[in-house]
Amino acid sequence: MSLLTATAATAACAPEPGPAPTTPTSAPENALRVEVVASGLENPWDIGFLPGGRALVTERSGGLTLLDGLTPGATATPVQADFGDLAVGGEGGLMGLLPHPDFATNRLFLTCQNHAEDVRVITWRLAEDGSRADRVGEPLLTGLPVNPSGRHSGCRPALAEDGALLLATGDAARPDVPQDRTSLGGKVLRMDVDTGAPLPDNPFADSPNPAERLVYSYGHRNPQGVAVRPGGQVFIAEHGPDVDDEINPLRAGGNYGWDPSRGGTEDSYDESVPMTDLNRFPDAVPAVWSSGSPTEAIAGAGFLTGPQWGALDGVLAVPALKGSKLLLFRLAEDGRVEQVSVPPELDGTHGRLRTLRQGPDGAAYVTTDNGTDDEVLRITAN
Repeated sequence: MSLLTATAATAACAPEPGPAPTTPTSAPENALRVEVVASGLENPWDIGFLPGGRALVTERSGGLTLLDGLTPGATATPVQADFGDLAVGGEGGLMGLLPHPDFATNRLFLTCQNHAEDVRVITWRLAEDGSRADRVGEPLLTGLPVNPSGRHSGCRPALAEDGALLLATGDAARPDVPQDRTSLGGKVLRMDVDTGAPLPDNPFADSPNPAERLVYSYGHRNPQGVAVRPGGQVFIAEHGPDVDDEINPLRAGGNYGWDPSRGGTEDSYDESVPMTDLNRFPDAVPAVWSSGSPTEAIAGAGFLTGPQWGALDGVLAVPALKGSKLLLFRLAEDGRVEQVSVPPELDGTHGRLRTLRQGPDGAAYVTTDNGTDDEVLRITAN
């Protein structure tokens, strides 16, 4: 069995989730050390690690910044890039970022960004000295729906263990988008990182519709976190409306039950419907965790892995915007949530938290999203 097939099968056979606690039930086992790597940023949306201990950071307003290191006191230098067609507004602008897996040889990276007519994934090449980035070829992907207000523009890329590009996309606050498999919004898409082509073992690979062939899961609202667990499981962190942020296990072909159109009977974006509507969609994939009320506005996700984390090794870490905290989820082998905790070092201490990515040094890197003097934080276990 190929890596692609094995990973798809693992996701498709993900077990039914068990009871999901909605509030933190304990303190974490380890104290955390929080250091400021860089500050003075404006709404940093994502971070990507480069060879040699450097990193790129996207800022929603259209800034691309190069950090010359991953420790406190790193120098943050603007990267020249043509964002003249970027549409910035509300939740939209320059968002997700992912260095190509072969960056060391090709210097390529991807960004998600709003344009007037859609959200696109663009391929860039970083200059050897890091001073500028130039677009490479045509966009990797176009046609993701966009709301003029920028609402629900979320676009988060991640690499699965089999090398597939996973892309979580927002529904642009359009009622018919999440359940429409011919729309690219409100989905997790799965494609070739070099060509943007759908992978041949995608669940709808035989569809006559080119957009549907890219769809791996659907019925999402505004997922902004994609966390790949060692061994292949993938979990999605998703914004709820006024209730029920969710952590969802990714399943091939899964419907996650968000339908603000009420089966096509409602023209407005009706957010009173359940986040996972099991009455309308009995086979919808239930969340392994739901915030209930209030929501936390979870916006990123990543696993803390390695012996340097001690008792926190293997924990799913999820930053929250509204909640201004870091949520730590201890998961069973089958993906059920066993315990939720919030470290006091990241509970209201740095404001809104947007993104978490584990770096090549084993530390976790978190961006704040307060709008002014935002930071990149380095998190390690004490």
